[in-house]
Amino acid sequence: MKQFTYTITNPIGIHARPAGLLVKAAKACPSTVTVVRTDGRSAPASGLIALMALCVKCGETVTVTVEGGDEEAGLAAMEQFFQDNL
Repeated sequence: MKQFTYTITNPIGIHARPAGLLVKAAKACPSTVTVVRTDGRSAPASGLIALMALCVKCGETVTVTVEGGDEEAGLAAMEQFFQDNL
């Protein structure tokens, strides 16, 4: 399992549009991607409703875990996605 932490910089947080893009990126990844809040709640990055239910706001830090498949490539892709979109 590989992971990284990221502080959300999008002024609205993880809302519908970036969450939809994140789901697409996560589904393209051969690994299982999970977003975990600091309070321990988590959601699979491939589930739109679950991601939005986390209610992650701007300034909050999340941990993204990548497990299975090609973890290195998945981790790099997810880090780039978060930097570009969130």
